[in-house]
Amino acid sequence: MNPVASINPKDAKLTMAHFYVAFISLFLGATAGLLQVLVRSGKLTLPAGITYYQVLTVHGVLLALVFTTFFIIGFIFATQSKTCGSYTDGERRWGWIGYWMMTIGVAITATFILLGESSVLYTMYAPMMAHPMHYIGLTLVVVGSWVCGFVVFHRHARWRKENRGQVTPLLSYMGVMTMIMWLVACLGLATTVLVQIIPWSLGLVPTIDVLISRTLFWYFGHPLVYFWLLPAYMAWYVVVPKVIGGKIFSDALARLSFVLFILFSIPVGFHHQLLEPGIDPFWKYLQVVLTFLVVIPSLMTAFALFATFEMRGRELGATGLLGWWKKMPWKDARFFAPFMGMLFFAAGGAGGLVNASHQLNQVVHNTIWVTGHFHLTVGSAVAMTFFGVAFWIVPSITGRKLTPKMNKLGLIQTWLWTIGMVFMSGAMHTAGLFGAPRRSAFSTYAGNEDTLAWIPYQIAQAVGGTFLFLGALLMVYIFINLAFYAPKGETEFPVGEVHDQAEKVPAVFENFKLWVAITFALVLFAYTIPFIDMIQNAPPGSPGYTNVIGRQ
Repeated sequence: MNPVASINPKDAKLTMAHFYVAFISLFLGATAGLLQVLVRSGKLTLPAGITYYQVLTVHGVLLALVFTTFFIIGFIFATQSKTCGSYTDGERRWGWIGYWMMTIGVAITATFILLGESSVLYTMYAPMMAHPMHYIGLTLVVVGSWVCGFVVFHRHARWRKENRGQVTPLLSYMGVMTMIMWLVACLGLATTVLVQIIPWSLGLVPTIDVLISRTLFWYFGHPLVYFWLLPAYMAWYVVVPKVIGGKIFSDALARLSFVLFILFSIPVGFHHQLLEPGIDPFWKYLQVVLTFLVVIPSLMTAFALFATFEMRGRELGATGLLGWWKKMPWKDARFFAPFMGMLFFAAGGAGGLVNASHQLNQVVHNTIWVTGHFHLTVGSAVAMTFFGVAFWIVPSITGRKLTPKMNKLGLIQTWLWTIGMVFMSGAMHTAGLFGAPRRSAFSTYAGNEDTLAWIPYQIAQAVGGTFLFLGALLMVYIFINLAFYAPKGETEFPVGEVHDQAEKVPAVFENFKLWVAITFALVLFAYTIPFIDMIQNAPPGSPGYTNVIGRQ
């Protein structure tokens, strides 16, 4: 590793190991995604006995779980090393242990997906049943990420001990809160996998309680979205202000928004189950209310970001309501990519309000509208911010330069992704309003006139998916260049400074025990009585179904 790296070379090596897996997953997952949209357009039949649902599972697992988790942990390791100082040899050793557990788990799970033994669409959703090794592999991924999380906790605690009375580095604080979110959310997933799914898939029990399994999954599934999103917020709050030459609007507001995300995004899983029988309407209503409270930290973030843009614009001579727009560095890929992600997230957030509204949800539930929403939030806001981060973090920690050529390619990559997502997600949203289902391969339902009307939108999805695939290929090329071939030199690791007039950070924000305790209190309030009801009035258990076509 180059000695001019912006962080300890040993820490940089650990970060880059995570990024290698992430970008290999991006390439393979994007390829599977391209095949999906081509099949749904009716213009492609997969060769060699490969099924659509096999490809769908590859796409979902590699992009939604592997790419995001590995990138996030690598990013948090790098930002914490930069702001808190190097890890100790012991901390770094545990980081490597977590990494290898995750990598081995990915290899096991990918093997059984490719063998056609685990075509379950999205990780673990009963009564679809995968090979036991699919679940065991994903368990290794999750447990390995927990090990990495405890490394982050230990380094942050060590900084506090060595710097008593000082405000902790904002990026390290945000990394800790992100990993707290992940660990608390994973408790539901761990419970259903270890207690229900693995014994069921091994044949130790003949059936599974589908309602309890799905409830535990969605207890995990919604905060999972914020596990993906919070690292993007880290870049928006702390990195983007530095890139544009400004300062962080408010350290305290940034920390408060992370606290609120933990409190309001975990006990809300029922809004994914609004049309599922067996859950009392009152508890669905309660969790919908809690879901809408998540809008508060989202709007706080939007306010802080645009306040930063406004302040920087005024410093550069901007006047008028939107004068700052002309002063932003639009030709800097480090800014342009995450900014476009912000715009997509605004649209995705509006769609999220539709999904969480009981009446409106009945229109879009289980339609491809939901898939379009998912691609606006994770596939756009999160992915584009991660790409923007990669443009500077990879050369910075490897001791190389972000050249003008790579910056220009970064701008092109951002436009490819933007155009592709407008076509694909827009077509998904529209077709969803017409009733086109999600999770299904191309079908015209025996030539029904209503379903024939979906075909133009499915073709538009294929057009958008092609642009996205080209964007993914270009991103992988940029990553390889910045990691191995860019000229040696220094690239800024941008960490913003807090504005001089920002308010003081309240000490209570560092009281992690308090926030975790309140979170668990909310979880117990939102889930205890519904779970008692589910157990007392349990429906008949379901056997496992494989290949997603009802064959036991």
